[in-house]
Amino acid sequence: MLTVGSPAPAFSLLDDGGATVTLSGLKGKQVVVYFYPRDDTPGCTKQACGVRDAWDAFAAAGAVVLGVSPDGEASHAKFKAKFSLPFTLLSDPDHAVAEAYGAWGEKSMYGKKYMGIVRSTVVIDAAGKVKAVFPKVQPAAHVRLVLDALEAK
Repeated sequence: MLTVGSPAPAFSLLDDGGATVTLSGLKGKQVVVYFYPRDDTPGCTKQACGVRDAWDAFAAAGAVVLGVSPDGEASHAKFKAKFSLPFTLLSDPDHAVAEAYGAWGEKSMYGKKYMGIVRSTVVIDAAGKVKAVFPKVQPAAHVRLVLDALEAK
């Protein structure tokens, strides 16, 4: 897991439009990287729509929001359009970035264990350092946690 004050791991991923997004290209801005399991599922939709509904507060904080899941660009584009999401979704098909950010781990459903995305969020400051880490975040609590971290000095 990442620690507050450490440099955020670099990444280069394709977005919902097929363009490459790098963390280094966002230097000078606060960045919210949130990891979610799958597009258009109940919890992931609730989380994404929570960010959408609070978009004015994220914009006021000058934050760049990036949702990351293993889904491909086409799935992201459909999810983004269906729910009018105003932020970028990134595709991490081999889950390398999720692993680097501590968002890939063992999960359990109906007694079966498997590896997958652990819903979590990292706030990165303008200098590229980890400002806050929220492991195993609940979709309903996500927005308030992140906005509080963005507003903290």
